[in-house]
Amino acid sequence: MANQTRKPKSDSQPAGTRLRWILHIDLDAFFASVEELLNPDLRGKPVIVGASPAHRGVVASASYAAREYGVRSAMPTARALKLCPHAILVPPRHHVYGEFSDRVMLILRDFSPILEQVSIDEAFLDLTGCERLWGPIPDVARRIQQRVMDEVGLSASVGLASNKLVAKIASDLRKPRGFVYVAHGREAEFLAPLPVERLWGVGKVTAAALHRLGVETIGNLAALPESVLVDAFGPHGAALKCRALGQDDSPVITEWQAKSVSNEETFATDQTDEEFLRHELLRLSDKVAARLRANGQAGRTVRLKIRYHDFATVLRSETLPMPTDSARDIYETALALWHKHWQKGRAVRLVGVGVANLESAPYRQLGLFDDAHPREDKLARTLDEIRDKFGRDAIRRASLLRPDEDAD
Repeated sequence: MANQTRKPKSDSQPAGTRLRWILHIDLDAFFASVEELLNPDLRGKPVIVGASPAHRGVVASASYAAREYGVRSAMPTARALKLCPHAILVPPRHHVYGEFSDRVMLILRDFSPILEQVSIDEAFLDLTGCERLWGPIPDVARRIQQRVMDEVGLSASVGLASNKLVAKIASDLRKPRGFVYVAHGREAEFLAPLPVERLWGVGKVTAAALHRLGVETIGNLAALPESVLVDAFGPHGAALKCRALGQDDSPVITEWQAKSVSNEETFATDQTDEEFLRHELLRLSDKVAARLRANGQAGRTVRLKIRYHDFATVLRSETLPMPTDSARDIYETALALWHKHWQKGRAVRLVGVGVANLESAPYRQLGLFDDAHPREDKLARTLDEIRDKFGRDAIRRASLLRPDEDAD
């Protein structure tokens, strides 16, 4: 598919105003592309990265050859294989994808430290003011895209605009290997012909309500009086109007500015086994604590997420008297919330653990529950070093071993 660049009529702004430049990069069919890179025999073939349909697996990624048959991410693997019976099913290797993602993020950091990694395969980069160092920003964006291809071997789609909203929509528009540059002052014009569903904040329910108002495109939405939207959607209506005009002043949030750190797990089969679920809470708490320490952060609020088999979701939290980055603190708080709010025997589809109210942790706070934390803290940091060097699964708590692993 051809690349596209939207050239400006003018990038003029009032004298003394610095242009804001936001880049959004999205790695194309990331997991499948990594598998093709590591196994050239897969190139050009319909590749599905996902768990087996026998275990209620879903598609994590699909090559563009597989997408031609209607295969999409998050689709049940069984359905994907019905759509494309000759597809090659590859089990996901998240640690490998993480390594490739890290290499891409290092390239981005070469150009600006203001990086917000949204997920393993996409990020925002604030390039405002970087033209003094790197030259014209559209050229810089092209250079970033080419370096990812040359140095990592992966194609990426790039959107460049004055804000995150427009840059994200732009990067999605011409995949794969797309490049869309929306000039300053052209945001509303760029968005106008696009379906209203592409706009942030427009889900199925909002889209249906907008269609009833005669709104099909973002331009239709922008043309509606704000009063009509506020009557229909309340305060959310004013925000919709701003977005339809391409207005967004949200900042690029660097890792150390993030408001929370969390991990969650969706199970292959719904779970009622209390021992298994407690085990998952410990594993997730351990991962969250390791991420906090890697970011030099600690947090005061522990969050628990429970999603039942019928998709009913419970979110609960507890704020601690002092910030922590200890897996024990996080686990014991999450477990207390679990005992309080889990409906025993009700099948669980997903659990999540998170920590919010973050602050930098230049030194280690004493733990909450006993006086053994200095020794535990030293152990945790030693484990972090081992995992950084040899991989996440190089060493694990004995309590996190599955029964079938004990003999090994």
